[in-house]
Amino acid sequence: MANPIQYYNRYTKSIESESIYGESYLRWTYENPFGRLALWLLVKRSLFSAWYGWRMDRPASRDKIEPFIEQYEIAMGDYKERREVYRTFNEFFFRELGPGARPIAGDEDTIVFPADGRHLAIPDLSQVERIYAKGQSFDLQGFLGSLEQAERFADGSVVISRLCPVDYHRFHSPVEGKLIQIEQIPGPLYSVSPIALRNRMAYLWSNKRVLALIESQKFGRVAFVAIGATCVGRVHMSVQEEANLGKGDEIGYFAFGGSCVATIFEKGRVQLAEDLVSHSANSTEVYAKMGDVLAMRSA
Repeated sequence: MANPIQYYNRYTKSIESESIYGESYLRWTYENPFGRLALWLLVKRSLFSAWYGWRMDRPASRDKIEPFIEQYEIAMGDYKERREVYRTFNEFFFRELGPGARPIAGDEDTIVFPADGRHLAIPDLSQVERIYAKGQSFDLQGFLGSLEQAERFADGSVVISRLCPVDYHRFHSPVEGKLIQIEQIPGPLYSVSPIALRNRMAYLWSNKRVLALIESQKFGRVAFVAIGATCVGRVHMSVQEEANLGKGDEIGYFAFGGSCVATIFEKGRVQLAEDLVSHSANSTEVYAKMGDVLAMRSA
């Protein structure tokens, strides 16, 4: 039997096993030699994700909404619209929250999670020993797309927030600040599930992604990266450069598929939440929702 993907649930304070959308397909693609051949030939390519996204934009895809809600127990009371309103599965997939569904925690010294999902922290990028699997280092220059940015965030902290298909798929600013730069970084579209990342963490910095730099008075420069993945060829930004962001303001959203975002802080700026640090040390993700506490400003 395949090893389950387990995570720590901040709200139930227990270790839980993930119900993986498309698990058999993911395991065949990334753990089977024939699947890896198919991955190289087709799955990683933008055309495949564009085709699948097109299917999720078709009116016929609406028939998938109700079974999906029931199977994964989606709390529709959290969202702005009733289930009957969505015309396609993609419309449902990047659904908006209703008022008050995700309270923004803390005072001005608090940083919040930018998305619902399973979160893994590297408190010090200079001391990476393992993440997802042993023997894999984190290529910060490759991830941020330039030596200049890598040097700025060297020895800093990163939190990788993985969104499953069952999660809320809009992402928000973790801090208050000014959006000073948005950069599109091209790449293929591999899965970012742990099933894939245990084999090759480099998918994080080879995939198509969007880098957003936020200048914060309290926390210095913060790099926010939205990472595309298989069936997520479209990363939509809701804001433009020079926008003034409040903590918890929407930055953008993903169309269909599971993906992830990463938040990177300069050295010495933040003190990550205790449960995030302790569980990440064992390569265990922490489930928490957008707006909950990610870190505090360092004293």
